[in-house]
Amino acid sequence: MCSTKVFSPAAAALATVIAVLAVAAGASAAHWDHAVDLDENYRLLWSITGQDITFEVQARTQGYVGLGFSTDGTIYGADIVIGWVDNGQVHFQDRHFKMNSNGEPHVDPSQDYILLLGYENATHTVLRFRRKLDTCDTAQDVPITNDTIRIIYMYHARDPKNGAQGIGTLPDPADAFKDSVPIFLTQRVNQVPIELDSRTRTLELRNKDVPIPQTDDSLRWCTMFKLDQFVRKQHMIRYEPLIESRSNIPHLKHMVLYECQGSSPELEIMSREFGRSCVQAEKELLACNSIVAAWSRGSEGFTFPLEAGYPLDSYQARFYMMETHYTGFQSNSVDLTPRVDNSGLRLYYTTTLRKHDAGVLSVGIQPNWRHIIPPGQDRVLSEGHCIEECTQRAFPRPGINIFAVMMQTNHMGKQIRLRQVRQREELTPVAHDTNVDANYQEFRRLHSPVKALPGDRLIAECTYDSTGRKTIALGGYTSRDETCLVLSLYYPRQKELTSCHSIPSLPTVLHAVGINELAVGANPIRIASPPEIAGMTLEERLLTYDWRVNFNAFQYVIRKGAFKPLCWSARNTPIPGTDSIDAYAPNLTKIWRPMPTCSFNGAGHHHQGSGGPAGGTGYGNYNSVNRFVTERDISLDWPPLEDERTNVIEGAAARSKSIRSSASATMPTTSLAAGLAAVSRMILFVIFINTVRLTL
Repeated sequence: MCSTKVFSPAAAALATVIAVLAVAAGASAAHWDHAVDLDENYRLLWSITGQDITFEVQARTQGYVGLGFSTDGTIYGADIVIGWVDNGQVHFQDRHFKMNSNGEPHVDPSQDYILLLGYENATHTVLRFRRKLDTCDTAQDVPITNDTIRIIYMYHARDPKNGAQGIGTLPDPADAFKDSVPIFLTQRVNQVPIELDSRTRTLELRNKDVPIPQTDDSLRWCTMFKLDQFVRKQHMIRYEPLIESRSNIPHLKHMVLYECQGSSPELEIMSREFGRSCVQAEKELLACNSIVAAWSRGSEGFTFPLEAGYPLDSYQARFYMMETHYTGFQSNSVDLTPRVDNSGLRLYYTTTLRKHDAGVLSVGIQPNWRHIIPPGQDRVLSEGHCIEECTQRAFPRPGINIFAVMMQTNHMGKQIRLRQVRQREELTPVAHDTNVDANYQEFRRLHSPVKALPGDRLIAECTYDSTGRKTIALGGYTSRDETCLVLSLYYPRQKELTSCHSIPSLPTVLHAVGINELAVGANPIRIASPPEIAGMTLEERLLTYDWRVNFNAFQYVIRKGAFKPLCWSARNTPIPGTDSIDAYAPNLTKIWRPMPTCSFNGAGHHHQGSGGPAGGTGYGNYNSVNRFVTERDISLDWPPLEDERTNVIEGAAARSKSIRSSASATMPTTSLAAGLAAVSRMILFVIFINTVRLTL
C-alpha cells in the first residue's frame, strides 16, 4: 500500500523558516583552535569537541574544492569531501578514491560529513562541515587519530554541472589535485596569543636570499646565528614561522633550530656568513644537535606551558643553527621564475622568568653503524633504551614532566612509540604514532604532562619497512642513514642528562650475523671464525648475508642481546658509572597493548595505534579556549603575510589570531540577533497569511 504526502503552504513556509534560520545560525561566529595555509590559495581551520571535528575550508576559487585524508599521501584509498556553490545552491558530497582510482573520487554510500555552511563571494568558496573523529565507515573513511595523517586538498576554477554525482562529472580532477601535506590534527597546542609588553620581546631569525631549487631537487640550507645579547637568562615562551611569501609555502618543508655546544672557530666563522648548504656544514651539525624549535609545513608554531620556558642564556649557549629544507619546482610546473627566500622563525622571549626551565631529552638509538636494518622486510623493529641507572642518577626526586615530543626516523620509518617502564611494568606509552612521516618534524603537545620518575626506563621503539631496499641500511647522522630518536620537551630542566641513547654491543651484532670472532689487527676488519666465512671482511658479510632466511634470528638476537647505554650530559660527557654497563631489554611482568575500538566511546578507550596519557582516551581534552574566529561578513582577499596591521582575515587585533571567513563587513552580535528576530517575524507572518488562506 502506498501513500502520498501532501505539503501545505504552511508546512512549506515552516520549512523555509528552518532553512533561513539554519543559514543565519551558520553565519554566526565559529571559533577555531587551529588555522594553517596549505598554499597561497587554500586555508584550513579546525576545532575538536569531544569526538567531533569541525573544519572550514577557505579556497580562492569559484569552482569546486576538496579536502581529504590519506595514510600515505597518495589518493589511493583516500577519504575526501567535495563541495561547490552553484547559483546560490551548495553541493556537498562525502567521497572516496578507490584503490585502483583513475583520479576521480566516488560518492560514498554512507554520507558521514555534515555540512554546516557554504557560500562563495567574488574571490572565495567557503565550506564548513563536521564529522566524527572515527566515522566507523572503515571501507571509505579514514579515521582521525593521534597518528600523522596526510591532508589532500583540491580546488578548481569550474563547478561540476547540475550537481551531478557520477564518475566523469568533476572537471579535471587531476588538475584540481594540488598536494598532500603531512600533519597531525589532534595533539596540537591551541594557540594562546602572546601579549607584547615591556618584558616580552621578539627575535627574528631569517634566512638571507636563499635560492629555491629550480628543478624538483631539494636543498637543506644551514644558517648560523650568534646570540650573545642574552647576558642574563631569558625564557623563550613561543616560536612561530616567518613566511616571506605565501607563494613560497609549497617549497618550504621544514625549519629546525638547533642549539650548539661550545664556541668553536668553525661556529664563529659560519655565523658571519649568510648560510651554506648543510652538506657543507656536517661538522657544525654534529656540534649543533639539540633541537630548540621546529616548524613543518602545516605547523602553526609552538607555545610553551605557562609553568615553563626555554632558557636563552649566552653563558650556556651562544650559537644556534637553523636548518631549512626546501623542495624545488615540480617537473610539470609552468612557473620557473627564479625565486629566493627569506623565511625564518620568530622567537618570543621574556625577562619575567617562569617557574621552571624547559629542557630537551633525546631518547633513542645512537646514530651508529651497529644500528642495522636488513633489506626486504615489511616490519623491522629497533629499540633505543634510556636505562634505569641513567634516570635514577639524573632525574630529580619528584621526576620530570614531559609535555611535548617530536618523533624522528628517516624514510623507512613507519611507526614510533615512546614506551615507559616502571618496576618491570609497562605504562601507557608517552606517545605513539603508527603513521610517521620523515619529512614532518614538529613538537606535538601531550594532553597533560607525563611524569617520568628516577628509575623509570624510557624506550624509543621504531618500526621500519625495508621492502623497497635490496641492501642493508645503517644508522647515522645523514639523510642517507636511518635514525630512531624521540625528543621530549620537559620541565624542570636538569643538566645531568641531555641524550639517553643505546646501541647494540659489538658481540651482539656479530652474533646476530653469525660471526664468532674477528681477526686481530686486520684492516679492513676481517672475520676469524667460524671457518666457513673466515677471511671475509665484515662489510662483505653484512652485504651478502642471507637476510631473507636469517631475519627472524637476527631480530631476536638484536632485541634480546646486550647493548651499551650511552647517557650523556650537555657537555657531551657520560654520566659516571654508566659507561661500563652491559644492559638488556627489561623482563616485563606487565605489558601495554592498545585497546582496539572504532567509536572512541569511553574514557580510557584507545583507538588501535593511539597512545594518549595514562588514564585518558588518547585524544585529550579539546574543551580549551578557542583562539581563531571565523564570521560570515568580511573580505577573504588575503593581504601579505607580514602586514598584520592590515590583515583583515585576522581581524584588527592581529595578535588574537582571530581568523574570520565572510563576505563583507562584520555583523555585531546584537545586529545578528536583531536580524534573526526580524527574519523570524517575517516568516511567521507568511505562515499566518498562508494559514488564513487555507481556512477560507
